[in-house]
Amino acid sequence: MKLRDGLILLAIAAVMGAGAWVWSRPAGLTQVPEVTLTTLDGRQQRLSELRGRPLLVTFWATTCSTCVSEMPHLVELYRELKPKGFEILAIAMPYDPPADVAALVRARQLPYLIALDHDSSATRAFGDVRITPTSFLLSPDGAIVRRAQGRMDMAELRAQILSMLPAAPLAKL
Repeated sequence: MKLRDGLILLAIAAVMGAGAWVWSRPAGLTQVPEVTLTTLDGRQQRLSELRGRPLLVTFWATTCSTCVSEMPHLVELYRELKPKGFEILAIAMPYDPPADVAALVRARQLPYLIALDHDSSATRAFGDVRITPTSFLLSPDGAIVRRAQGRMDMAELRAQILSMLPAAPLAKL
């Protein structure tokens, strides 16, 4: 009887693990789609121009309390890892008025790239994003290595980013 119970528990754990893996993978996406966005300061930003470094693309909204509560953690992560080559691109949802986005960015003093998705091209290209926050971690070669909906585990995210950054050069003796 105990062997059967153990096998049932093992099967349940395997199904749950497979489900978690499927949930964490972007729907059908393995590489970052080519999208050109307008940054909050009016510049054109192609995602392909950000290759060569780990990149966190996060879709957010000014009305999303989870997004706003996550911002201080993203700022801290960005300030720590930007000098080592990490980048964040936060894309405001198409329904967010640009003036509201600009006001929140000023109030929160967000140091990373902020873009507007005026025509919904980015939300569509990333699998029709509708839930905020939805985030994608991209490897330096443009592969999507992590997808998260809702609050991210910052310690796990930080560790994954660190694993993609170049090692610090050894000091000369």
